[in-house]
Amino acid sequence: MCAAFTSTTTHHELTPHEVVELLSTDARNGLGDKTAHERLAQFGPNTLPRPARAGLLMRWLRQFHNPLIYVLLVCGAVTMAIGEVVDSSVIFAVVIVNAVVGFVQESRAEAALEGLRALIRTEARVVRDGEVRSVPSERLVPGDLVVVEAGDRVPADLRMVTLTELSADESSLTGESAPVSKNEVALPPDTAVADRRNMLYSGTLVTSGTGSGIAVATGANTELGEIHRLVGAADTLATPLTRKLAWFSRVLTVAIVALAAVTFVAGLLRATEGTNTFTAAVALAVSAIPEGLPAAVTVTLAIGVGRMARRRAVVRRLPAVETLGSTTVVCSDKTGTLTENQMTVQTVWTPGLAVDVHGSGFAPVGEIVDASGTPVDPDQHPALRWTLLAGLLCNDASLRRSKDGQWSVVGDPTEGAMVAVAAKAGYDQNRTLADMPRTGSIPFSSDRCYMATRHTRPDGPPVVVVKGAVEQVLALCRGRMSGAGEVDPLAAEEILQATSDLADQGLRVLATAVRDDDPTDPADPDPDQLPGTLAFTGLQAMVDPPRASAADAVRACQRAGIAVKMITGDHAATAKAIAARIGLAPASPETDTASPKDNAASPKDNATLTGRDLAGMTDEELPEAANWASVFARVSPQQKLRLVEALQRQGHVTAMTGDGVNDAPALRRADIGIAMGRSGTEVAKDSADMVLTDDDFATIEAAVEEGRGVFDNLTKFIAWTLPTNVGQGGVILVAILGGLTLPILPVQILWINMTTALVLGLMLAFEPKERDIMERPPRDPDRPLLTSALTLRILLVSTVMVVGTWWLFQWELSMGAELAEARTAAVNLVVAVEIVYLFSCRSLTQSPWRLGFLTNRWVLIGVAVQVVAQAAITYLPSANLIFDTAPVGWETWIRVAAIAAVATAIVAVDKRLRRGSAV
Repeated sequence: MCAAFTSTTTHHELTPHEVVELLSTDARNGLGDKTAHERLAQFGPNTLPRPARAGLLMRWLRQFHNPLIYVLLVCGAVTMAIGEVVDSSVIFAVVIVNAVVGFVQESRAEAALEGLRALIRTEARVVRDGEVRSVPSERLVPGDLVVVEAGDRVPADLRMVTLTELSADESSLTGESAPVSKNEVALPPDTAVADRRNMLYSGTLVTSGTGSGIAVATGANTELGEIHRLVGAADTLATPLTRKLAWFSRVLTVAIVALAAVTFVAGLLRATEGTNTFTAAVALAVSAIPEGLPAAVTVTLAIGVGRMARRRAVVRRLPAVETLGSTTVVCSDKTGTLTENQMTVQTVWTPGLAVDVHGSGFAPVGEIVDASGTPVDPDQHPALRWTLLAGLLCNDASLRRSKDGQWSVVGDPTEGAMVAVAAKAGYDQNRTLADMPRTGSIPFSSDRCYMATRHTRPDGPPVVVVKGAVEQVLALCRGRMSGAGEVDPLAAEEILQATSDLADQGLRVLATAVRDDDPTDPADPDPDQLPGTLAFTGLQAMVDPPRASAADAVRACQRAGIAVKMITGDHAATAKAIAARIGLAPASPETDTASPKDNAASPKDNATLTGRDLAGMTDEELPEAANWASVFARVSPQQKLRLVEALQRQGHVTAMTGDGVNDAPALRRADIGIAMGRSGTEVAKDSADMVLTDDDFATIEAAVEEGRGVFDNLTKFIAWTLPTNVGQGGVILVAILGGLTLPILPVQILWINMTTALVLGLMLAFEPKERDIMERPPRDPDRPLLTSALTLRILLVSTVMVVGTWWLFQWELSMGAELAEARTAAVNLVVAVEIVYLFSCRSLTQSPWRLGFLTNRWVLIGVAVQVVAQAAITYLPSANLIFDTAPVGWETWIRVAAIAAVATAIVAVDKRLRRGSAV
């Protein structure tokens, strides 16, 4: 019975008595120990399943999961079988080096993930056999009576039974920025999660009050568990880079195998001895495979990871670095991502004076100024003074400063904002309470919608101060305080109009009022005696403000051609106000003139859609709406996930930012999920590809810039390495089809590919970002890795390499050189062409002279190392023996340099002809 109930019943529609009956528990004494033990065995621990992690062996084997590596392994095995030990050893060495590089980088990513997890064991207070006990939260079971108070993290989904002034911060689950007041009243079955005032949900935070509730769901059955399930069901997409490289590897593998097979058959038809024929086929396969590509991709991404970490973005999955460079849409959560997640009073309105408050968050730093920007002294304006004092005195919150200088609130964030604004005016909370100690109070309740406290004064009679909802406070007032401190007629319409104007700006508005009290009255004010006795003092209007850098970051993304969309669980009015302040302009009605559905908001309506609008749209209608709308408010976790999928169906590369549990499914499904490191939940971090250690949306701009730089450098590496492979393959193919002697042996090819990729090619990973990188539009996700212009350049360079290699090889033989000497000349020519071409590949559009040769010193270091390595393979006797090389004279080096110069000239001409066009 209990299992069926917890899995099928909507608990918020039941009365507390019905919940107690259905779960066979007791609203006063809770469960017995024996029953709790039995239910723990039935339901399991109150924990979420940890995501599966690949073991060391599996991570090692994954490094070999590449079609190109498969071909190399087969070549190495067969070469070993026919007795070519040196060739097979070099082949296996290349494969192992690549695997080690990839394994090390993946292990570092796993270590970074574990470092982000804060695995803290929590305790919960439950009533067992009539006694309140502290037990590990994982031992809670359905039916447990759980006691909570301000500051507690809710350990399970609770249906409230009793409570006193209880409110909870549910922003991590629903996106609601303000704490939610709770009660025990049953609600309609279709009430949204964010509006279920009689429930507390696992993972949320109690901000004020006390209460007790029946645990109706634990572990995977909670709302948090449902989101965890969505996270597991959401597939992790392949990134644009991995998709392109996978396609490239498959096509290249098929082409290489086909060419090798044709080579082998052609040799047999020429009646060439089988071993020699196979050696030639292996040479062709080895020459055409870019062995250094997997390692180069891994190392380039790893360098990008390091650069991002220095800019406060920790990457959990290497391909995410490149994905950011291709991002076309950033879907950002509002609370804690674009905003501070700290309520801040921004305007104080009093009769005759309205002031602005500078500074954001709970830090008591900032000025109070009038409309002209002139600082205002509250002591010169009685209504302003008492508005600030009422907010400070009628308050149960306090501010706390951590060791790192960060300010936070203990208690309700709304009350914390009132403490902060009073401190900005010079009213210290401790000193003020010492001068005017509290002697009585009327606690806030959802029925009264106000709070009142009574204080003694050293220079006058006791005073009663009140704060609360505007309408309820006005109902208690007999007049309003004037600028001179006198009580004038109330003028409620003016006050309500000011309230409406502030609310239209997305601000939450609270009213304050005061009255002198009779010293002989009881310490606790009587609620029945308050109506018609107070003097209204003013309004405090607050909001969770945008981060100071958010607007600039949004503009930078928009300049880079990246659309920014706000997706939040907060109310539409608040979301629209924040969106306007950070520059999320609506779509143009001229370009988007029709709503996807009649009941959906129009693009003219500030391009804002609510969860109700989205619920009325089909999967066919949603992608169009997702394109033109810039703000999505009051949406559920399922709808966030649906929006991401809709944008992806439109061909967008989508980044999703967030910090709450409710963001996790969308973070998982997005092309790149970005979680907040400070305020983010562990579920969000585990679901993300990248974590911002400073929780700053502006860091995303920096990450996008680094991502674009990574993709640029990867493209440069591919543009540099492929001519070598195509050229070497062409050299071997000409030899086989013409029945000629191989100018380069397989072991020499492996030497070239392994050393140049590691010593020369990887130096491009350190190439600085080009100046215009954030002025370009995002790279088209459908744009091929090898464009037609880039392919033409590769063919030009490889043609020079093929022709030059054959000419030099034949020239050396004709001049009486030994075969080993001619092959050594050919090997050095290939390397020389790669060296000069490396400088050209530092930019695919600009000349190396314009870039400056000293802007990437790693290239110079790599060239110096490669030159030494070539001298060693040419002149060291031991290297001559292993690689079948021989020393050559200075005349050969002149011919090598001349052909390399021709290759440089051809690339320079191609760049000039294509200047201004993408490569």
